[in-house]
Amino acid sequence: MRLRGWRWFAAPAAALFTAFWLLPMVKLATLGAHEIDGRAAYMHVLTDLRYWRSLFNTVGLSLGASLLTVILAVPVGRFLARHPHFPGRRLVMGLIAFPLAFPGVVVGFLIILLGGRQGVVGQAARAVGAEPIVFAYGMAGLFLGYLYFSLPRAVGVLTAAAEGIDTSLLEAGQTLGAGPWRRFMDIELPALAPAVTAAGAMCFATSMGAFGTVFTLGTQIDVLPMTIYNEFTNYANIPVAAALSIVLGAVTWAVLYGAQAIAGRGARAGGGA
Repeated sequence: MRLRGWRWFAAPAAALFTAFWLLPMVKLATLGAHEIDGRAAYMHVLTDLRYWRSLFNTVGLSLGASLLTVILAVPVGRFLARHPHFPGRRLVMGLIAFPLAFPGVVVGFLIILLGGRQGVVGQAARAVGAEPIVFAYGMAGLFLGYLYFSLPRAVGVLTAAAEGIDTSLLEAGQTLGAGPWRRFMDIELPALAPAVTAAGAMCFATSMGAFGTVFTLGTQIDVLPMTIYNEFTNYANIPVAAALSIVLGAVTWAVLYGAQAIAGRGARAGGGA
């Protein structure tokens, strides 16, 4: 009886999965196998240094943004978890979550208003007689944009994880003479490790696939989403665009899978302790 009931849910779910994920992915993968100059597009991508440079830029930028995001989010999450009733907490939480309301295009526009040719930073530099500082249209601006939309997600994950830490362990450590730093390193950090890994992986995946921000800041920024867009739209090189899309997805999936495995081992080790 239960098996019959499940069929009513399994059939529509399988149909949706096939129509909206499996078939498009199969089509994308097969497009990448089409020949370009006598070679499959995959080989064309893997042997061209331009695409490797674009991939390295994307991975390096995403890893750097994810690392700094986690470093900034850990103390914020700990503070919010340890002070659930401080005055203005709702306002602070609302300001932290505010970037989630903006698409990538708006984030890019905000970066231009901050560090563009007529941005706030440039105008402040002119006001004191210095050369205007312009950073919005390159990797520095994109890095800042990645931080902008990654921080709210990481803070939310780490705040929830910090709220779940057993405070009696911290009190016991304090009773035994452990200072704040020692309690953090020996008790809090191991408990937060799975959440830190998950937050970092989430930020990495979001940054790897971000397009709206980089498109707003400038089409000359050499990262993989923009390279895919140029190959598909400007050059009509659909097989190469498809191959690059598969490479981007494979690299992101590999990092997410590794992060999940690390987080799972950390959770099991914490449970065993």
